[in-house]
Parts: sequence; structure tokens; C-alpha cells
Amino acid sequence: MIFNSVPYLIFFPVAALVYFVLPGKVQNYWLLVASFFFYMNWNPVYGLLLLASILITYLASILIEKKIAAKGALVFSLVSNLGLLAAFKYSAFFVVNANALLGRFWTLQLPVPEIVLPVGISFYVFQALGYTMDVYHGREKAERNFFRYALFVSFFPQLVAGPIERSKNLLPQFQTVHRFDADRVRSGLLTMLWGLFLKIVIADRIALIVTEVFGDYLSYNGAQMFLASLLFTLQIYCDFGGYSYIAIGSAKVLGFTLMDNFRSPLLSSSVREFWKRWHISLTTWFTDYLYIPLGGNRKGTTRRLVNVMIVFLVSGLWHGADWTYVLWGGLNGLYLVAGHVWDEMKRRREGIESGTAGTKDHGGKSVDGVSENAKTADHRSAAKDAAAGQGFSFRFCRGIITYLLISFAFFIFRANSITDMIGMLRQAKAVPGFATLLGAAPETLAQLGGLDAGALIAFFCAIMLLIVVDALQRKEIDVVSYVLTRGKIFRWIVYLVLLGMIMIFGVYGNEYTQTQFIYFQF
Repeated sequence: MIFNSVPYLIFFPVAALVYFVLPGKVQNYWLLVASFFFYMNWNPVYGLLLLASILITYLASILIEKKIAAKGALVFSLVSNLGLLAAFKYSAFFVVNANALLGRFWTLQLPVPEIVLPVGISFYVFQALGYTMDVYHGREKAERNFFRYALFVSFFPQLVAGPIERSKNLLPQFQTVHRFDADRVRSGLLTMLWGLFLKIVIADRIALIVTEVFGDYLSYNGAQMFLASLLFTLQIYCDFGGYSYIAIGSAKVLGFTLMDNFRSPLLSSSVREFWKRWHISLTTWFTDYLYIPLGGNRKGTTRRLVNVMIVFLVSGLWHGADWTYVLWGGLNGLYLVAGHVWDEMKRRREGIESGTAGTKDHGGKSVDGVSENAKTADHRSAAKDAAAGQGFSFRFCRGIITYLLISFAFFIFRANSITDMIGMLRQAKAVPGFATLLGAAPETLAQLGGLDAGALIAFFCAIMLLIVVDALQRKEIDVVSYVLTRGKIFRWIVYLVLLGMIMIFGVYGNEYTQTQFIYFQF
């Protein structure tokens, strides 16, 4: 059952209606039943894996809080949950690479296990482990109500692809009785509608082009592959962002607030800014539970940069059991390392000394890993940039460069294998075709996307609408609230435009095929 399917359009209203009708004491039990039904709809066995993760982390957190073999309980929770993740997600990857290595010395080959990856396992395992580590470090108290904790891990709007919630945000919300609120429901439904618009109108249409080019790259020239790579960056944003909006909207209808997962990332003017705005729940999870425990920025510049590389390599492997994902993560790590080195060189050229990282007291020293001197340097640098006239045009050029860098990384991410990635680069070198890119781009989009002239114009209008909405959100303008506070005519124009485009490109669209969300495979 996926968000852009008819079964979910039946399931969700029923689940919400029953939830609001039930007495407050049994609302959570109903949500727990609905969440397990939602998840087991893919495969009933998946429910047992989810339950196992819940039981392990629930018991471990209680032992940790009671200080009964706390360290052993934490280790057991980490090993067992990560063991489940490794067994289902990485066993085949490990065996294939072991066979490749051992094949150099003998002919014996280990059998490659054929295991279907349970949907969402990477997300709920990380959410449960984050809770356990918070209890261990005293940031949260162990939840004694098993059913409430089980609902925290299995809450269906964000179960299979996040956002990866924190216990301090979501768990307390299950202690509150939520009743029907018309304004909140309208806000949630409009958020869901925007998510469906991103997924069906933009992401799924781009998917036709990207799948064709990446699947048969020898039939296309370098310019067409370049265009497909740029489009894939937009596709994965609209696909995963669309899912996140539907998840956040679904939770909002029920009365719950989930964290933002995206904040206009494609409008970023640096890779560093991009990663502050992209998949925020995962980025902050790795920051809190891997980067900081490794030492963060407290142990000098070299150690800090090593920690950054470790985090991004692990993040790449988290995304999938293939070297393309590891390479993608490593490349993004290199981007950030290079950016940090460049900033340091710039400060030195300007004669500004960088401060010493570390968590210190208030005696004129830092409290967040950056010295007051470094902060002053950042402010002076920003003021100097403004004085030099580095305004919109400067940021726009930086934004284009950032998009190209991110798109090249996502090109590696999307390649079916390292072999295909190398093959595409060779094909692009052999048959560049960039001289005809601008003239051929609309024709290529129309041909591969199955669009006639009118539909192509509507498709570009959809992208322009996305840019406008993201630009407003970047300025901290709540677009959903803005729409809902306008007059009735304006509101209904927005509703009908979004619904109309979803219907045209989706249910009645030419060659439209319902697809799962990309991040379901992770």
C-alpha cells in the first residue's frame, strides 16, 4: 500500500474517521493496529521483523534506565538491530564482493542469498536505535507503556520512508487526545495534495525519461545523458519530497506534527547548505549519533574532516548495498571537505586566524565547537561579500554550480552499477552531442516523456510552480497557511489546479504507470 495508490485513498480516510470517533483512551491502540495493518499489507512477515525491533529496543531501554547491565543492553540493541539490517540489506552485497575477492585465489564460490529487502527497515531501525541511545545518554526517559512505544516506532505515516523522528518530538504527542479540527485537517490535506502533485505530476513523468536513458544509455549521446542526470536530481527531490509531504500531511490530519525533511534544497548556493536542507531527519541523525560520538569538530581540523568522510561513506552505504551508493556518499563528503579547505584558505588570505574547535566554558571561549574569532571571521566575510556586490547574480551562479555538483553525484547514485557508470561516461565522451542540447532538449523531453506540446507546456509550468513554492519556503513563508487564509475563490483555484494536473498526468495521463517511491528501496 503506497501513498499514491487507491488502497491508501481508502485506508487513510477510514483510519482517520475511526480514530476521531473513538474515545481518547483507545485511540493509540487503533493507530497501532492500523499501522501494523498498513505495514503488513506488503508482506505479513514484515510485521514480525518490525515487532522484533520494537521488543528489543523497548526492553533494552528499560534495562538501561534501571542501570541493569546498561552498556550490555545498549550493545545488544545495536548489534541485534543492525544485524537484522545487515542480514536483509547487505548479505548479498557481502557475498558477491567476497566471491569477487576469493575468485582470485580459488574457484569455490559462495551461494548468493536471494533475500527481499523489507520495506522501510532502514528507517524504523534507525528511529528505534536513536531512541535507545537517547535513553542511554540520559537525554530521554524510557517509555514504560509498551503499546505507546510500539506506536512511536510503527506510526504509519512515517514508517516506511521517514522522516526519522526523535522520541522527544513524537512520543509525547501520543499522550495527548486528538480530536477533529477542521482547520488542521484542511492544512494536512493540502499538504498531502502538494506531495501527490510532486510525485505524480513531476517525479513520475521525469522517471519515464530517466529510466529510458539510464537503462539504454548506448542509444543516447552525452548531452541527453547530461539532461537525464539533471532531471534525476529533480526527480528524486520531487519523489522523496512528495512522500515526505504526504507523510507530514497525513500525520497533521490526525493531529500529529512531524519534523520537516526538506527545506528547498535545490535552491542551495553551496553543497554544505544543500545538506542542511536535504533529508534533514537522516542528516541530523548521523550528526547526533555518529559524527558527534566520533569527536565531531572537537578534536582538530584533520579529525573533523575525517569524521565528515566517515559519516558520508556510511550514509552512502545506508542508502543501498552497492558501490555506487558508497561512491556517491564519498563524493559528497569530498565536496564538503574541499569546501572547508577553501574557506580556511580564504580566511588565511584575509589575515583572519581560525579559532580552536572544542566545547568550552563561557570565559570568552566557544560553546558550540566554533571559536568567537571564527564566528567573527564568518560575519566579516559575509559583510565583505555583500559590500563587494555579491548579491542575487552571485548567489544564482553559485546555485547553478551547486546543482551541477549535486547532479553529478546523483548520476553516480542512479547508475545501475559501477560498470554502467563508467560506460555512460565513455559514451558521453565518444558521442558528446552538446552542440544540439538546447534545441533538442524539448524534443527529447516530449519524445521520452510521452508529452504533446500542450502537456509539455503544462509540465514546465508545474516545475515553475515548484520553484516558486520553494522560493517562498526559503523565505520562511508557510505556503499552505497562506493559501488557506486567502479567499474561497483563490483556495478553490489552487485545489482544482493541483487536482486537475494530478488527474491529467496520473490517472488519465498518457503512458502513466503507478510507481513506488524511490526511497522505499532503502
